[in-house]
Amino acid sequence: MSKAIYVVGGSKGGVGKSLVSMALVHNLTQRGEEVFVIDADTSNPDVFKSYENEVVCELVNLDEADGWIRFVNICDENKDSIVVVNTAARNNMGVAAYGRTLSQSLEELERELVTLWVVNRQRDSLELLQDYVDAIPNSRVHVLKNGYFGADAKFELYNGSKVKASVEKQGGHSLLFPDMADRVSDDLYSNRLSIARAWETMPIGNRAELRRWLEEVNKVFATIVAND
Repeated sequence: MSKAIYVVGGSKGGVGKSLVSMALVHNLTQRGEEVFVIDADTSNPDVFKSYENEVVCELVNLDEADGWIRFVNICDENKDSIVVVNTAARNNMGVAAYGRTLSQSLEELERELVTLWVVNRQRDSLELLQDYVDAIPNSRVHVLKNGYFGADAKFELYNGSKVKASVEKQGGHSLLFPDMADRVSDDLYSNRLSIARAWETMPIGNRAELRRWLEEVNKVFATIVAND
């Protein structure tokens, strides 16, 4: 089996997909993995701009059939790289229309598709996840409850949902993704910093918070990211 494909999804803005993608890229590169980043958020490519000087990155529009074809070709052309995809807020329509382009290619690519679905506490996060699973049924799905929106117990809709039961029945995990202090996250985004670059340039207090957050993030990824 070749290196995995990780899709960071959520199909809506503001749930924290970009930060999860950045954390995942950092985690993988710290393990010594070769990483190819696809940023499908072509209108606001935070991940691309933060990482274009550290890993191979490409902007790919997954609203169009051509974008999904390019996505599959990247996976085929870069067999030694883990592919990480940061999806756009509007991605549910592209997935519904063209997701089978990827889904039907996984066996030939000899890659596992792993989806990290980021949710807030609203019902549409669950509904959009169900739509995604229906469109790409052969992805292993893990749900990340973004701690920015509160403690685990506050995710009542998801915690008591049939979607959660279905995800976990298929071998997925439901995990709380740690919140990062606003002072640090604002610095990352406003200065287009990768996490490694932030570590080199931030003041000591900010680095202490970044260290705490990374320790919690690594615990999450230890559960759901394969040692490829």
